Amino acid sequence: MLKSARKQEKDAEGRMPLNEHLRELRNRLLKAVLAIMVITVVAAFYYKDLIDFMLKPILDSVGCVDGARRQVNGRPCADMTVNGLIAPFSIALKVSLVAGVVLSTPVWLYQLWAFLAPGLHRHEKRYALSFVGAGVPLFLAGAVLAYKILPQTAQILLEFTPDDARNLLPVDEYLDLVVRMVIVFGLAFELPLLLVLLNFTGVLTAKRLASWWRIMIVGITLFAAFATPTGDPLTMLSLAAPIVLLYFIALGICLLNDRRRRRNNPDAGLDDDEASDLDLTPESVGGIEPVGSVPMLPEQSDGGRNHRVNGYDDVT
Repeated sequence: MLKSARKQEKDAEGRMPLNEHLRELRNRLLKAVLAIMVITVVAAFYYKDLIDFMLKPILDSVGCVDGARRQVNGRPCADMTVNGLIAPFSIALKVSLVAGVVLSTPVWLYQLWAFLAPGLHRHEKRYALSFVGAGVPLFLAGAVLAYKILPQTAQILLEFTPDDARNLLPVDEYLDLVVRMVIVFGLAFELPLLLVLLNFTGVLTAKRLASWWRIMIVGITLFAAFATPTGDPLTMLSLAAPIVLLYFIALGICLLNDRRRRRNNPDAGLDDDEASDLDLTPESVGGIEPVGSVPMLPEQSDGGRNHRVNGYDDVT
């Protein structure tokens, strides 16, 4: 009974003590991890198809054919190798885990929304499906972009191979690179969604977000330089340009949302320490007309100067 009352009190305005927040975060993380584990186990049965899919771009771009040191176009090539007795098993785990993280995107994105949703108003919680519906394609778009630029990344890195050397590329190191790029690119594409979420929860206004546009562009460019393994301008632009475009799209959505808030609540744009304008116009309450000007008595027409006795208005 006490738990039910406490839950209703928490759900009323979305406020809860710190221990409740930590318990909620733990439950959401457990659900997200459980979903990743289940899909990882299912993906393990399709390991062969998944590893062929992940190795295809690198083999098509820099794979050696018939033991050749270089490709037909003269560029260096690499042989994919597996080193050690445990390496094949660890590779299978990595491939299955990557598939689990990517394919469980709807689940852990929804858990993220469910954790932050109590801070929203009731009419704003209906955007849950929109949040997940936009977050999943954004994450997958980042993952696909990472997958598409892998061949170019491999060609640039292998250009540093000495002429008389043969490049042996361990599969586990290649998978580490794939995991890093897929996760980084996918999460980077979620940045606009995070900005929109902060705006919907009232943490960030569109005006403030618009004032950061120079800092955001520089920050995104620096992030792309550190996130991409090669750091070459073409690969950097491949990551930075879509994120900058998505940032401005998010800014447009935030502007529309703030305009809607101002239309519904004129005081929505005020700071916490800023007072709103007071309307001192008297209004009728309960059918009673507001008090207007009261007519003066005849003896008050001259200000009461001729009717004062000993400094008072009347003799009493």
